Amino acid sequence: MKEIAFFDFDGTITKSDSLFVFIEHAFGKPKLWLGVLALAPWLILHKANLLSSKKTKERVLRFFFEGMSNTQFTEICNSFPVVIDAIVRPQALQKIKDYQQKEILVVIVSASIENWIIPWAKKNQIDVVATRLELINEKITGRIQGENCNGNEKVLRIKASYDLNYYQPIATYGDTKGDLPMLALAPEKHMKPFR
Repeated sequence: MKEIAFFDFDGTITKSDSLFVFIEHAFGKPKLWLGVLALAPWLILHKANLLSSKKTKERVLRFFFEGMSNTQFTEICNSFPVVIDAIVRPQALQKIKDYQQKEILVVIVSASIENWIIPWAKKNQIDVVATRLELINEKITGRIQGENCNGNEKVLRIKASYDLNYYQPIATYGDTKGDLPMLALAPEKHMKPFR
């Protein structure tokens, strides 16, 4: 038996949501704010629970990235770890390092796009299960491939990637209601532990 720990990313490991931080990294603050203004109707609908997270995220991703080559997108993602380092919660990173020193497998399970998490996670020797972007002809469409990795989808994706019968004990870390199904997987569960 091996031990395993599942961590939500945005708000749990990081101090803020990485989506808009990534957009600012890619395009700069002026274009980010112009985009937020243009997208305001959809963002307001989402806040009012009238538009799903998946649809809202796709609307944002299409606005900024639709038609971008996968090569260019990957270059931006590969330069993002230094930005993530600036928004990581020190206590969360220390907890991850503590687990790793005990040879406990650490996995990020995130609704954010895997492309911009993986370079940072690889640097820190962490596995990633996250939302995937659709590519057509090696270009970003702005649509999500499959489901947004949130809520029950986190559990489905975890079980598809890891045989939980092989891992004991399990620890989970999250900060929103979208993490509750994942937290329920583990006897050791932590909600907003690094605040």
